[in-house]
Amino acid sequence: MTWGTHSYGLERVAIDATRAFSDRFGRAPAWLVAAPGRINLIGEHTDYNGGYVLPMTIDRYVVIAASPAAALHGRRMTIHSESLGSTADIGLDAEVGRGAPAWSNYVRGVLAGFQKRLAERRLEIPAVDALIASNLPRGGGLSSSAALEVATANLLELVTGLRLASLEKALMCQTAEHDYAGVPCGLMDQLVCVQGDARGPLLIDCRAQVARRVPLDDGVTVLISNTGIRHALADGAYAQRRAECEAAARRLGVACLREADVDTVEGARQILGPVGHRRARHVVTENARTVRAAELLEVGDLDGVGALMYESHCSLRDDYEVSCPELDVLVDAAREIGSAAGVYGARMTGGGFGGCAITLLRTNPVEAVARELERRFERFTGRSLDAFVSRPADGGGRLDPGRFGIGAS
Repeated sequence: MTWGTHSYGLERVAIDATRAFSDRFGRAPAWLVAAPGRINLIGEHTDYNGGYVLPMTIDRYVVIAASPAAALHGRRMTIHSESLGSTADIGLDAEVGRGAPAWSNYVRGVLAGFQKRLAERRLEIPAVDALIASNLPRGGGLSSSAALEVATANLLELVTGLRLASLEKALMCQTAEHDYAGVPCGLMDQLVCVQGDARGPLLIDCRAQVARRVPLDDGVTVLISNTGIRHALADGAYAQRRAECEAAARRLGVACLREADVDTVEGARQILGPVGHRRARHVVTENARTVRAAELLEVGDLDGVGALMYESHCSLRDDYEVSCPELDVLVDAAREIGSAAGVYGARMTGGGFGGCAITLLRTNPVEAVARELERRFERFTGRSLDAFVSRPADGGGRLDPGRFGIGAS
């Protein structure tokens, strides 16, 4: 089992990025930026339906080290992914389009967004060498893609001097994911990666595009367990769920499912059909659960929050059909371990079809609970469980390259 301590957090990744950049490009980076991953305590598949979500940033990051480059053959961004061992060479003299390798489209989309905004000011993106390091598992449902987009935007703000308001930055990164990566995601991931707050999760109203911080008791932590089943949201299942929700909204005569309620959905079973009814029922009940969970966190009712998390997982498993056996066994095991052992609640997090489960629990017994989850997971799957803990984490942004240079440890 892998444990998430400070040595696995921002400082470690920043040191790795700085050293790897120096090794690869033969000079120290001039810029260093970061963006965090996130878990979602509750409120899944509600963001693109105009609903409520309750995510928090975690102590796992994407870090980009970069420096100006010579424009010998035109302005280009050469960007290397250390974890993938893959490099993208992106021309900047013309409008940036989609291209290979596939992961570079998250970067390309943000570059294109900056190009449009800079063109209005008759400015250009200069040539840049960059390197990406990360301790976020790809395909784990912890928003590694949004973290890469936001880190890229943070870098381009430094490179170009163009500063974006937080909502504008999040919306630009969301557009990049839609148009360049092909994932019709909601705004949750990008907005929390931009506005993440170490003091607690954010309750985001995705229709109004506003967020407010919700406190998380100091004696509580989140255990994040990676099933090792990688999801690929661009493979069609995620887009299918969104299309099913949009079709249900049209049949109900509302602009989005945020505008419906349980009574409306239950009264329209025949109109919606079995699948449309299940999808709509998940969204409207999940919105109610999310708002209630934020209220309960504010008064410290963690048992109540945990009960809502279990309800959320059942709804995602049965009505939205985005769970998998590996996620289910972790959630069921957490429920069986129970509140007497310090567990408040558990659920899958992220888009589903694999990825991570989260367990909300008291901090003191976290190691014993984690070991028991690992034992049950290994018995079920025959594989070990990669897990780490996190409190809410800072939102990243600009870092000092000198602090993480060759002499750092």
